[in-house]
Amino acid sequence: MTEQRHSSMGRHADEAHVVHHPHRGPILKRARIVGATVIVLLLAGAAVEIGLRIAHARALEKSNAEEGKVYVLTTQPVPENGNGSGTALTLPGTLQGMIESPIYARATGYVLRWNTDIGARVKKGQVLAVIDTPEVDQQLAQAKAARDQAVSSLDLAKTSAERWEALRKKDAVTQQELNERTSAYTQAQASLAAAEANVKRLSELEQFKNVTAPFDGVVTHRNVEVGDLVDAANGATSGRALFTMSQTDPLRVYVYVPQSYSQRIKVGDKVKVTQTELAGQTFEGTVVRTAGAIDAATRTLQMEVDLPNKDGKLLAGSYVQVALPVSGASSALIVPSNVILYRPDGTKVATLDGEGRVKLQRVSIGHDLGEKLEILSGVQTSDTIVLNPPDSLADNDTVYVMQPPAAGATQPKAADAPRKGTP
Repeated sequence: MTEQRHSSMGRHADEAHVVHHPHRGPILKRARIVGATVIVLLLAGAAVEIGLRIAHARALEKSNAEEGKVYVLTTQPVPENGNGSGTALTLPGTLQGMIESPIYARATGYVLRWNTDIGARVKKGQVLAVIDTPEVDQQLAQAKAARDQAVSSLDLAKTSAERWEALRKKDAVTQQELNERTSAYTQAQASLAAAEANVKRLSELEQFKNVTAPFDGVVTHRNVEVGDLVDAANGATSGRALFTMSQTDPLRVYVYVPQSYSQRIKVGDKVKVTQTELAGQTFEGTVVRTAGAIDAATRTLQMEVDLPNKDGKLLAGSYVQVALPVSGASSALIVPSNVILYRPDGTKVATLDGEGRVKLQRVSIGHDLGEKLEILSGVQTSDTIVLNPPDSLADNDTVYVMQPPAAGATQPKAADAPRKGTP
């Protein structure tokens, strides 16, 4: 009975406790739901974070792989005579006067006056300057006096010789005396000839007081002023010329033709000469002579081109471009100038095989045509050459060939089936 009473009392106590907390069940249920929701959210967030990291890693890997690829544009060599550049060879040159001469003093004295300045066109024999030569004047006067003495001595010697010859016929004088008179007469003749020569020398030297133009031309330099002392003895050795003259019609220009073209340009060929400052104007000249031998230092052949200049448009000393006609066939190939790689072991180009693998090929460059180069050896017309190759490019590297940009496009577009090997 007692146990039943205690059991009954326990149940009543539990019932009383339940009765006192009627909302405990829903609260626990909600707590469990919130806890489960938080755990689910944390797991979802972790899954999203892991997914994002995996996606970023894959994107980075793909980006790195894409950036590791080398995309290039390519070209092929063309025969020199196949692209128009072989019809003319353009070389630089400097115009020179047909005759260019410094004019030195031949008489010692002071400059009395000068008559022409730079830019003056003068005729042959025209007086450029006058030199006051008092010493030469005195020497000439002395020489003339000595000549007069020689003339008097000659007359006396002649008279004596004739008189002694008449006396010898009468046997009034000895033969030795006659020979002495005859010898004196011969010496007097020689003395007179020497005196005449000295007078002539000084007379011609006197004429050098007038500095004259040796040919028709233009005065390009004047290095003398009134009162300057000029010396005939050291004028040439000191390098100080009174004037410099140039004959500007015709002009001449020397060009240095590469050895590979030396047999393809002949004397008599017509050339075209242009000057940057005279845009749109072309002047025609003629190849008149060659050096006849290749310069061993430069491997070029010197050629002279004569150029008429009647209107004086072209100025001596100007820098010009000379277009030489090139005849005959050539084995040289033409490539763009931006295919060259300069390496310690020589000049090379990057060629590609059918799988896009790089082969660095050593080449021999001929003439520089500006935007294009002449290749003498090392490549063939069937070779595919990389344009603008990066300096890091090496043998057996794999590159991807891109299509050239279409008209109006800003970026090159990758080919649908690029040449490639193993990425």
